[in-house]
Amino acid sequence: MTRIVMLFLFTCTVSCGFSQQNRWALGRDGSIDWVVKTRDTAHADHIEMSGKQLSAIITYGIQEGRRLLLKKKLIFPMLRTIPNDTRGSLQWNVDEQAGASITINDKPAEETVLSFNLNGMLNINSELAKDVVLVHHVFPSTDKAALVDKCQVINNSSSTVKINIPQLNLSDSTNPGKGVYGSYFLNTTVYDGGSFELKPGDELSYSVVWSARKSCDQPYTYSALYEYEKRKAFLFDTNNNLVLETPDEVVNSMFGFAKIRVTESIYDTKNGLMHGPGGGSYYAAIWANDQAEYANPFFPFLGNAEGNESAMNSFRLFAKYMNKDYKPIPSSIIAEGAGFWDGAGDRGDQAMIAYGASTFALAYADRDEAKKLWPLIEWCLEFLRRKKTAEGVIQSDADELEGRFPAGKINLSTNTLAYGALTNAASLALALKDSSTSSFLLSEAAALKQSIEKYFGSTVQGYKTYRYYDGNDKLRSWIGLPLAMGIFDRKEETLKALYSPYLWTKNGMLTEAGSATYWDRALLYALRGTFYAGYTDSTAKYLEEYSRKRLLGEHVPYAIEAWPEGNQQHLAAESGLYCRAITEGLFGMHATGFNSFEMQPLMPENWTKMSLKHIRAFQGNFDIYVERKGKQYEVKVAQDGGAVQKFTWPGLKPIQVNLK
Repeated sequence: MTRIVMLFLFTCTVSCGFSQQNRWALGRDGSIDWVVKTRDTAHADHIEMSGKQLSAIITYGIQEGRRLLLKKKLIFPMLRTIPNDTRGSLQWNVDEQAGASITINDKPAEETVLSFNLNGMLNINSELAKDVVLVHHVFPSTDKAALVDKCQVINNSSSTVKINIPQLNLSDSTNPGKGVYGSYFLNTTVYDGGSFELKPGDELSYSVVWSARKSCDQPYTYSALYEYEKRKAFLFDTNNNLVLETPDEVVNSMFGFAKIRVTESIYDTKNGLMHGPGGGSYYAAIWANDQAEYANPFFPFLGNAEGNESAMNSFRLFAKYMNKDYKPIPSSIIAEGAGFWDGAGDRGDQAMIAYGASTFALAYADRDEAKKLWPLIEWCLEFLRRKKTAEGVIQSDADELEGRFPAGKINLSTNTLAYGALTNAASLALALKDSSTSSFLLSEAAALKQSIEKYFGSTVQGYKTYRYYDGNDKLRSWIGLPLAMGIFDRKEETLKALYSPYLWTKNGMLTEAGSATYWDRALLYALRGTFYAGYTDSTAKYLEEYSRKRLLGEHVPYAIEAWPEGNQQHLAAESGLYCRAITEGLFGMHATGFNSFEMQPLMPENWTKMSLKHIRAFQGNFDIYVERKGKQYEVKVAQDGGAVQKFTWPGLKPIQVNLK
């Protein structure tokens, strides 16, 4: 597969697209820093961080005079409220600042911000007085319903200072009639407060913890240091598996942050671990797109135990809704598994589930789990067959945008996901030693591919690409989906259309040409698809510019859901799609069996080497090293235990890898 360099695409879109002055800079070990300057004007941002019992949306920044802005929206997914629906999680808005009541030399202290740092925690350096520094480490508990602010006060001045930190233990309770489990207690506790004299060079530590619990549960005494070490251990494990190394440190760092966001957003519900989108609304619930299609296929590559279990649990939950009449599985299972939502009808959810389950099963590479998933995959594929029209394409009521934009009665998304489901299910059937079923599914996939070309292939706004539905005359960002699924019939014109001024803007990729709405999920599919189609040089420029915008710009450090809807929420599954733009896009990894895959790790022409280390898919632990050698590549696959496979690769057909 050859690479095509299309420099003409960049004259406008890159130069006047994502070009910007960065607010943030890369720090040590993949973190990012905002060093606040005296001339900086007021600026606020928000970030979501999650643990198994809590998600926190933290609004932070500076007010006039560099005064600290710090607010917290705490969401407790397992403290259910009435009505017990999709958004029925207890929420608590906390406006108090940890340092707001501190006095220094008997005068109220006011924090002047020196810098912010993000590394999976929010770290803030402020001054309470000249050369008296307050350091915050704000993070969620990994497994308790609590947000922690671990603080240090350091006296860097030449004089002794008096510090008073109020010792607080404040409780409030909610209306018992509005809670599924009755009243909930909200608690704010300051640990290790008191009055102190700090000599020059001295420092002291204290912490503030915001927590919630059911009225029947006993109060809990928190150790900020213990919670801090658990969060650090989670971050260490996440950062040291599936490690990306390229010449572009921004992409490396963005990949590292994406791993954190997609992995932390897993909630320990009464029906097992459930990955959740977040965003202040979507918790203790699963969706056919966010979880089954986007996030679940990623987790085997990272090897995170909670991620893999949440994936398997989501498929178990969806499987409970299989039925002999082939009525659709609900789009979302909500409220810890106690209910469901299907308000948009069939969004192509069976295609999403079949695609996600077959992709996950191949990468997870556990034969017993694959056998458990197979009935769900088969049921979804049969559902899709029953929705096939005379034109050979598949009907659905909507797509995953749920009517926000027109999708007709037959849309491109449902059909390309169904194609991906058929091809991956064929590989899975072969891995399960069922060659006849594999052959049948491949023949179905080939027929559907022809029908997709015949029904959706069209010239739209001058580009020989795809119409999204019958009657569609505007470019849509989801035209990148066929490329991600390996349908390359219209790849060159689709590339041009995706990165044309009709869709590509300074903020992201528009959902529809002429609109003002953009969703990162479609952009990330486009990046993955154009990488997979072999347009590495072209795509890399857009990946780099997009990553710089999201990681170092005005709203950091994760992929977002949408704008203007949702205030650019840091929904977790979008970060999974960013990671997959690397694993399945840049490295072109595609499972062919339980211990086999193909890859096409093409590099941009200005890179000489790249690697992806500690890949946990296929129940392995292996590294991929790629180095340019003249006009060819030297590719090594090094397995834990010593086995090394070497390939001299001209960059044409994908490399076939069998792990030993």
